[in-house]
Amino acid sequence: MGRYVLRRLLQMIPVFIGTTLLIFLMVHALGDPIAARFGDKAPDPVVAAQIRAEFNLDKPLWLQYLLYFKGIFTGDFGTAFTGEPVIDLMARSWPVTFKLGLTAFVIEAVVGIALGLVSGLRRGRFTDTAAMGLTLLVISIPTFVLGFTLQYLLGVKWAVIRPTVSYGAPLNELILPGLVLASVSLAYVTRLTRTSVAENLRADYVRTAVAKGLPRRRVVTQHLLRNSLIPVVTFLGTDLGALMGGALVTETIFNIQGVGYNLMQGVRRQESATVVGFVTVLVIVYLVANLLVDLLYAVLDPRIRYA
Repeated sequence: MGRYVLRRLLQMIPVFIGTTLLIFLMVHALGDPIAARFGDKAPDPVVAAQIRAEFNLDKPLWLQYLLYFKGIFTGDFGTAFTGEPVIDLMARSWPVTFKLGLTAFVIEAVVGIALGLVSGLRRGRFTDTAAMGLTLLVISIPTFVLGFTLQYLLGVKWAVIRPTVSYGAPLNELILPGLVLASVSLAYVTRLTRTSVAENLRADYVRTAVAKGLPRRRVVTQHLLRNSLIPVVTFLGTDLGALMGGALVTETIFNIQGVGYNLMQGVRRQESATVVGFVTVLVIVYLVANLLVDLLYAVLDPRIRYA
């Protein structure tokens, strides 16, 4: 197990370097950030030269990346064009998006697995048909349509909740945005769990457990569900990072100033430090989540061992 973890950690290094370099080059390819900052007005040459020197934009691209990469290990993610350190932007926005993503992840995992389990156990019945129809409907509706509809009905027309999330993003106000953010993934988790449960329900080990007279609850939880969750856990692990980075639409609808909001501002201003800084943390979340998922395989299925 120790060798496996060490090997996976070493594999993360080139992935981390390659991803940050690719994002750095993509942001630079958008155009001149100084011209984007001044808009339609032509910047004063002296002021433009001063800004370029301040943000290392007067240096070769490869040197800019090396200086930025060096700063990451000292906790210096650069400075935004507003003058605020990127680390301060991240400290303010990441907790908000983390709470939103965690809320969406819990909703997606708990509701999706439960609904998929019931649907798989009742395959071909009314419950299964209704669940599959509902998930297909959710997948077909764009996230921004669902978000604006629920915001209008629950927040404006019926006044059940606040239409927008207040400053600090209290957890109770993130339930609806979390549901909107998790809606599509929840539908996929439901369908994936249903398929896996229905397939394993016909497996030999399930029939053996039933023949031995084990209680139905134990057969379902200890035997059927554990083996059926392996593909679901794989999807959940990769989706955790997607929830963190893909919250732009949801944060815009409910006025949540998190990672998605700051990423969009960074792209618009062509601020490589802001964009690469936030993406760097997203890459770390992805890598750690995938490692935890691989280690969880051995817990769900004792036949899997990492030598």
